[in-house]
Amino acid sequence: MQKPIGILALCGALLAWPVLAQTAAQPRRLGNFQDWTAAVHQERGQKVCYAFARASRSDPQRAGVLLLVTHRPGSRDQVALRAGYAYPRNAEATVTIGDTPLRFYTAADSAFARDGRAAVAAFRNGREAAARGPAASGRGQVSDVFPLAGFSAAYDAISRECPAARR
Repeated sequence: MQKPIGILALCGALLAWPVLAQTAAQPRRLGNFQDWTAAVHQERGQKVCYAFARASRSDPQRAGVLLLVTHRPGSRDQVALRAGYAYPRNAEATVTIGDTPLRFYTAADSAFARDGRAAVAAFRNGREAAARGPAASGRGQVSDVFPLAGFSAAYDAISRECPAARR
């Protein structure tokens, strides 16, 4: 009688394994900081920390529009904009904080800061970030506004969780 119970337990463990493996890879929230959220997750066994804010205004309205700053091992201050649509090929986008424009290059549905450090410095001193880029058709402009309230606290949280490597 013990053998079937052992086999059932083993089958149950094997069936539960994918769920347990997915749970281990889920992001862990470091905190909410006004309009920004900080979190950490694992990629290929490495800790990755990121902070993000959702667009407060988008024209035209789209879902999933995010501004993110990510720290990966060996690479810090990766600044990305998830647009909620695919940019035209070889497009450029601009994110402006106050009167400071920042250039972003695009790939698929994302745009990436050419200078992440400059973007982070501008975010720390700004009130909002206004993004503009070409529409998916290549005609017309798409715009998004991201609040920067809480950015510094969220950035500090990811920097504590994923400190820079000592050289």
